[in-house]
Amino acid sequence: MSSGNIFTPFREEELMPVEEKLEVLKKESKFTIGVPRETSLNERRTCLTPDAVQVLVNHGHEIVIESESGKGSFFTDVQYAEAGARITQSAAEAFGQDLVLKINPPCEDEIDMLKPNAHLISALQINLRSPAYFRKLAEKKINAIAFEFISDEYKQLPLVRLIGEIAGTASILYSSELLALSNGNMLGGITGVRPTEVVVIGAGIVGEFAVKAALGLGASVKVFDNSLSKLRRLHMMIDGRVPTSIIDPKELSKSVRRADVVIGALPRTCMQPVVTEDMVVQMKKGSVIIDVTVDYGKVVETTEITSLADPYIIKHGVIHCGLPNLTSRIPRTTSKAISNFFLSYLLSYDKEGGIENMFIHKNEMKQSLYMYRGRHTKKVICDLFGLPYHDINLLMF
Repeated sequence: MSSGNIFTPFREEELMPVEEKLEVLKKESKFTIGVPRETSLNERRTCLTPDAVQVLVNHGHEIVIESESGKGSFFTDVQYAEAGARITQSAAEAFGQDLVLKINPPCEDEIDMLKPNAHLISALQINLRSPAYFRKLAEKKINAIAFEFISDEYKQLPLVRLIGEIAGTASILYSSELLALSNGNMLGGITGVRPTEVVVIGAGIVGEFAVKAALGLGASVKVFDNSLSKLRRLHMMIDGRVPTSIIDPKELSKSVRRADVVIGALPRTCMQPVVTEDMVVQMKKGSVIIDVTVDYGKVVETTEITSLADPYIIKHGVIHCGLPNLTSRIPRTTSKAISNFFLSYLLSYDKEGGIENMFIHKNEMKQSLYMYRGRHTKKVICDLFGLPYHDINLLMF
């Protein structure tokens, strides 16, 4: 009689090692991309050129372009149509796509046209926003990405740098025009004539390219910044040809008083002005101030926001330009640069299996969001506007 313990031998195939099953990313269907016409600040730039549209269409995306979106950058509706885009006369249709690409942030009426849970990519221009703007986006449960926060795997801000390079050069070129208009002086140096003096406040990307452009024209340049590392980096890049200084009020006041041109290039969010009205009063009549980073916060106390239609004002005999979209003065070049960036940016979504997969698996993508499904995810914005903050890492898991 057999015992009650019955031994059942393992089958040989049960003992064999098997492959581990890994998570397979869900492949999203191709998304539709809307490019509305810019309506604020007399904007002339656009996010996608016809060449970029053609590549995206060939990758299976549907592109909806509002009529005359590229007019300011000298791109026609016919060029977009030949590239494969669908041209619409309706702003609501362009805003009603899965992903909306804009240069300037949408106004409140335009937010109403966004469909719920859509993705929005645009500049933020935080100094020009209000709490109502963010609350309106939250009502639509929008996923919003700001140009200012888009980073890469090296923790750099590629689009900020790209636009900053153009803005720095453009600030010097435009100040040259204004200087000739105000007092007939040429920005730069000529044999036997004292060179014009340029003060650049900020040694970041905008400041760097402003310095390079001013030196190229032969001007005498001095740079101020409170970051010694930025000043040292700039000093090394230009072979020590430019004197630099920490922002000391007495030294700054002395330099500004002698300056023909002052370039404000400090990208600090809603900072206090470092050039006071008293300093401006002492400046030479006919001198020029260009506050490039005015959409972050004024460098010069007397600066006011201006538009392309009325690009400058005159205070205390000094020309002030406060264009938040200065690079729109050279719209075709800027549009090509921005479009090249977004082409590679959007194609990377395809490689990762869609937008949501990019957010989940790429930390730098998470950090570019300031709103995810209507939740505010940027602490700097929440602190500034008194909004409830949500950690993006807790919203995505």
